[in-house]
Amino acid sequence: MHSEELPYAVAYAPSMTLREMMETYGSDVWHYAFFLTRSREQANDISQEVFLKAYRSIGKYRGNASLKTWLLTITRNTAFSWRRSSFWRRFAPLGNEQDMRQAMSAEKEAISNQYVSRIWELIMELPDKHREVLVLEIQQGLSTTEMALLLGVAEGTVKSRLSRARDKVRKALEEEEKR
Repeated sequence: MHSEELPYAVAYAPSMTLREMMETYGSDVWHYAFFLTRSREQANDISQEVFLKAYRSIGKYRGNASLKTWLLTITRNTAFSWRRSSFWRRFAPLGNEQDMRQAMSAEKEAISNQYVSRIWELIMELPDKHREVLVLEIQQGLSTTEMALLLGVAEGTVKSRLSRARDKVRKALEEEEKR
């Protein structure tokens, strides 16, 4: 078979090894799986399965999206498959990570952490389609174009979901502040 006869997918297969892929994107895949499942254990299992699936089907990677977007798509599909299975259980969020740019007093930091935790709790309570776009934007740093490709929807749909998700979180916070 001549090189011009090679299947399209093979010509675009990345040169990364499985280990490099896991080291580079493992955290992104795990965090996305966690936000989709709300379970550390399931995120661990899904992450492992994602990289096995990616390794087995690397020849199908066409390069139309970034490798990260392709892996997150596999993560999403795997998480939804798990969700439909009998193993799916709901768990409350187990925390968050915060990038602190300046030192704060212990009291201010505690208050700030509680506020951020509450925001993530509210995000986790959103319907799947709204929670997912916020997680992809905030946690994974994807653009609306990348989200649209990953989710298989129009960019306008992504923008609409983001707007609605932000509004729901903002309104919930405003309601809590009134109490």
